[in-house]
Amino acid sequence: MVMKVKTPTFRTASSPSFNLMMNAELGVKNTNFGPYKFDSSTIYFYYGSSQVGSALIPNSKDGFKSTKKFTVAVDLTSVNLPSNSNLATDLASGVLSLTSQSTLTGKVELMMIIKKKKTINMNCTMDVNITTKELHNLT
Repeated sequence: MVMKVKTPTFRTASSPSFNLMMNAELGVKNTNFGPYKFDSSTIYFYYGSSQVGSALIPNSKDGFKSTKKFTVAVDLTSVNLPSNSNLATDLASGVLSLTSQSTLTGKVELMMIIKKKKTINMNCTMDVNITTKELHNLT
């Protein structure tokens, strides 16, 4: 009996995915005549309705009539996306449409006596050009 041995095949699976590192510059504009102290929070990034990343926003203080700017590093990944998403089409076009959401809670201090609780809600949309690694249409 003669057996012919065949060569096994070796392939890579081609499923659409992304893994990006982004430095998000955030700003808190305080138009009050007193400082705004806010607690730490989290900013969430979404592709469609699926969360693709998050980053911690540290607690801080924004002076009166000023803007506090800071940068947070966030890893964006598609590992938890459902397989029926439009990811393959968006990756082929070179543009990923993302949204971000966050809430800051804190207190505005007026005249060193009065403290008022204030909450800020932030919702942004953005397009990430994955070829040039730039953000566009940030609203």
